[in-house]
Amino acid sequence: MVGTTVAGAWYGIAGPARGEAGLVCAAALAVYLCAVRAGRALIGIVAVLGVCLALHAPQVAAGVVLAERGRVESVVVTAVQDATAATGPGRYLCSVADRHGVPLDVRIWRGCEQTTRPGDALAVVYDPMGSVSPQGVEAGVPWARPVRDLVGWAVALLAASVIAVVRSYRLPPVPLDTWDAPGPATGGGG
Repeated sequence: MVGTTVAGAWYGIAGPARGEAGLVCAAALAVYLCAVRAGRALIGIVAVLGVCLALHAPQVAAGVVLAERGRVESVVVTAVQDATAATGPGRYLCSVADRHGVPLDVRIWRGCEQTTRPGDALAVVYDPMGSVSPQGVEAGVPWARPVRDLVGWAVALLAASVIAVVRSYRLPPVPLDTWDAPGPATGGGG
């Protein structure tokens, strides 16, 4: 699921980059579990975890692409908007323009603070291939951080899938007459 999203972001393929291929993978996993007759509750848990993983993957894929081939550029703030109602307390969104005065299509929140004013400079990281939207630069973010964000979802999905598959295997019933049969004689000599 994550691999298809990262590949889509890397090569600029919109569907997989948005997580659509991950949702298809989650649905295919649920159908497989139905086919092997795993329990309905386990199928539901796996389906929900798969959808959550697929929906979180696009942000991580963008982070991976920008961490690997992103370039940092200084941009000029054109407007600052208090986004507290939409995104939570203390979050501000900055509209920015590149060094040639061309406005960027995205608003930046990393580095945009209450004290930021139009005309200030912000650092953004952009993909030279144009596959991923620019993002504000966070200080000291290692390249592996975007991947670590999904580890919990991936481990939970893997564990639930393994449990569902193991529980789907039914052992044949043991006939009752074999329980009463005497075992081999153990000799004590004689």
